[in-house]
Amino acid sequence: MPVVLVEKESPQTTVVTLNRPERRNALTIELLTELCAAIKDASDEPEQRVLILRGAGAAFCTGLDLKEAANTTKAHATAEMVANTLVAISQTRLVTIATVHGAAVAGGAGIMSACDFVVAAEKTKIGYPEVRRGLVAGLVMTFLRRQIGERNMRELLFSGELIEAARAKEIGLVNRVVRPDDVMSEAKQFAASVLEGAPGALAQTKRLVEELWWHSVQGDVEVALKHHMRARESDEAREGIAAFNEKRKPNWVKS
Repeated sequence: MPVVLVEKESPQTTVVTLNRPERRNALTIELLTELCAAIKDASDEPEQRVLILRGAGAAFCTGLDLKEAANTTKAHATAEMVANTLVAISQTRLVTIATVHGAAVAGGAGIMSACDFVVAAEKTKIGYPEVRRGLVAGLVMTFLRRQIGERNMRELLFSGELIEAARAKEIGLVNRVVRPDDVMSEAKQFAASVLEGAPGALAQTKRLVEELWWHSVQGDVEVALKHHMRARESDEAREGIAAFNEKRKPNWVKS
């Protein structure tokens, strides 16, 4: 079964579905590689202008597959693929729309945050619990700083608690909160609005939004990757990931 599904919703819109519902669309190297390829393929088609990203099954995406992440030989490759994916989403000329439901957690919330527009189903749980796994949510910080301000970012990252979609909208992390059955229709409605704009003007507007920040997403992600990898290689990360996989509380030992 393919881990990423690609469908042409219209001559100008592509729908990409994360397709590991049995694992709540947890991110693996394979899935991230195919997601990046799908984004590139859509971006390379001149007539394509909008990309809608969604998840199959009960949740949008619950972050890294910690079974794969427990394999230390894959730590660097996994982290680099997450970084590449966030950059690919944020830098594509396409207007990107995330449709989230159930849960968008850790790397899944990062993918959501990298999109231009977010529609969330009511009661969706959203958050960045990396510190509870001995990890650092560094790769998403550049997006959070742009979207929700430092106070809210500190609250989310330091506590590791998940918030519901309504709270996420309140702080600017998502754009719309709708009934679960209305998520795709709301996304398509926004896509239709986007398609009323001139293609060149929209692409230039998206570039300008990025250029007006004093740091680029690419540069921020490169710095964050170093901090992320330092945490990934720590004893805390090994304990945190093991505890998650073994369904127990981690035993944090003061160094």
